[in-house]
Amino acid sequence: MTTPLRLVLAASTALAAALLVAGCASSPGSPAPTSSATSGGSGSSTAPTDDDDVEAAWLDDGRMFAIVTWGSSTCVPIVDEVTGDGQTVTVSLVDPPSSDGAEKACTSDLAPRASVGAVPEGVDPTQDVEFIVTVDDVTDDVDLDGNPALKAAPGSSTDYAPSAGWFDDEGAVLLTWGSSTCVPVVEKVEEQAGGATVTFVTQDGACTMDMVPRATVLGFSDEGDDSDDDGEFVLTLVGDNLDATVTVHRG
Repeated sequence: MTTPLRLVLAASTALAAALLVAGCASSPGSPAPTSSATSGGSGSSTAPTDDDDVEAAWLDDGRMFAIVTWGSSTCVPIVDEVTGDGQTVTVSLVDPPSSDGAEKACTSDLAPRASVGAVPEGVDPTQDVEFIVTVDDVTDDVDLDGNPALKAAPGSSTDYAPSAGWFDDEGAVLLTWGSSTCVPVVEKVEEQAGGATVTFVTQDGACTMDMVPRATVLGFSDEGDDSDDDGEFVLTLVGDNLDATVTVHRG
C-alpha cells in the first residue's frame, strides 16, 4: 500500500557546460558547472527556517556530490570551482548564465535546488567530509557523514548508473544520466515500506545526444530515511527509459 506524500518536489539539473556525446562523455573526475530547472511535482516545501542553509549528499558511488540550497527554482546555482584539502571540500556556486547574455529573471518561489559536482581526488567518501560552500557572498558549511558502502574512487570513470543520496531525513537527490535538453520530469512518487516508486513523464520531443548528469530533488514523508529496519531505502524508477532500482545512500 502506498502512503501519500507530504512533499513531492523535483528539481532536475543538467550541466551548463556541454560534455562530450555518449560513449565519449567526460568522467566526473573534473568538476564542471551545473544548472537546473524545476520540473513536475506538487505539494509543500520543506524549506528551512534560514534560507542560507546548505545540505549535501553523496552521488555516483562517491565520485560526485550534490549541494542543496534553497531559493528560486528557475535560477539554480551551478558549481564553479571545487577544491579538496584532506577531508575538507571547498565549493563555490555561481548564478547560471542566461542563454542570450541578459540578466536572468528568477521566480520568487523558495525551493530546494541541487547543484552537482565531482569529489576531488584524494578525498575519502567513506570518511566524514566537511563541505565549505560559497553562494554569492554567503559562505556556509555542512558536514557529510562518510559511507563505507561508497566504493568508487573520486576521479575514476563513471559507469553512468543512476544513484541517489539523502540530504536530510525527508529529502534525497536522485542522479540520472542523459540528454541535457530532456531532463527527467517526475509524474508521481508513491511511498511503500522500505522505498518508493518514482514515475517519470515520457518525453516525446527531440533530445540532444549529449550525456550529462541530471539531479532531481525528491521529498518523502518523515518515515523515509529510516522506514526499514536495516536502513535501506530503495527507489524504483519507472518510465521515460529510466527504469531501474536505486538504493538511497546515507551521508
